[in-house]
Amino acid sequence: MPSTDADVGLLDPVWAGRPVASVTSDAAILDALVRFESALATVCAPRGVAAAIDSAGSDLDAAALAEAARAGGNPVIPLLAALRSNLEGDAAEWLHRGATSQDALDTALVLVARDAAAVTVQDATATARMLAEHATAHRGTVLTGRTLTQPATPTTLGLKLAGWAWSIARATSAVRTAADALPVQLGGAAGTLAAFSALELDGVLVASRVARELGLAEPVAPWHVHRSPITRLGDALVELTDATGTVGRNVATLARTGELDDGAAGGSSTMPHKSNPVRAVLLVGAATRAPFLGAMLHAAAVTVDERPDGAWHAEWAPFRDLLRLAGGAAATALELAEGLRVYPSVIAAHVAASASDLLAERAKFAPGSATPRDYLGSSEALLDRLLVAIEEELT
Repeated sequence: MPSTDADVGLLDPVWAGRPVASVTSDAAILDALVRFESALATVCAPRGVAAAIDSAGSDLDAAALAEAARAGGNPVIPLLAALRSNLEGDAAEWLHRGATSQDALDTALVLVARDAAAVTVQDATATARMLAEHATAHRGTVLTGRTLTQPATPTTLGLKLAGWAWSIARATSAVRTAADALPVQLGGAAGTLAAFSALELDGVLVASRVARELGLAEPVAPWHVHRSPITRLGDALVELTDATGTVGRNVATLARTGELDDGAAGGSSTMPHKSNPVRAVLLVGAATRAPFLGAMLHAAAVTVDERPDGAWHAEWAPFRDLLRLAGGAAATALELAEGLRVYPSVIAAHVAASASDLLAERAKFAPGSATPRDYLGSSEALLDRLLVAIEEELT
């Protein structure tokens, strides 16, 4: 009988089996929830409580917790019950003291997002640099420039590749910046940190120390209903999938003309002659989905009261989906960049066949004989500027 394990990405090949899959799994989220509770205990509770919580959280049943989460609307409530069943004395008494469910789940998702962003940035950085290397290698390869699908004026493959790399580099920088700014969430029942006062603790100081314990940014205040940490990272992830999707769509189009391909040689279930640009296709698919996930994060950011009725809940799944899509797209884009194959003879043949069209603008303003190579304008200077800008974004 087939495995009943969920969440393996059967319908999401862009991220299935990638590093981002493991760091965003249900197990990773449970681990992050326990890490939050342990960090809180490290800061507030007697010695030994944090270690007991870590031990109690070492063997949790994700499927059972997911089912039990329906009763309270979130997985933190059954998680705490499961942990307490394995705790005694001070450990059971101090577990989760001063916090609320949103503190735990928001912080857990932030920890998962930070880990997902790290692997995404690593792959996206390598992708941008690999494309920049291709751009340097093809700085003199004259290419048919096309606007609205038709031959326009000459360009170079190097300039085109450098543009792709620059877009990815800029998005990578945005992801890194947003991820580095992710804050811990700690506010208690209504975001006032009141429970810590009852424990004769300074709630603001506790939040600062928990942030330090987890390696997260210290928030100015609890952000239960102020969701910009999530939407800013979401926007950056969408920007990255835009950039990798642009690479995918261009590669797929140029593969159709035989000028280059993504090195994937994907097959068909019925047509043995097919050599499909599957890496490019996966990138376009991810880029098509990502903006809607980002929009859902913004819709969920319209909140009410001190904890909204459903908006927060609507955020969890699309946020994880977006982390996975962006991470999978970055890994796939790196494979594409590493496997990219260029066919200069085909490119040259298309340039020769379209020479009269490519030089039409020049002929209009400067009559006389010329070749497409003579009409490249400032492409060399632009390429050099882009190469510098790419490295600046990545360092």
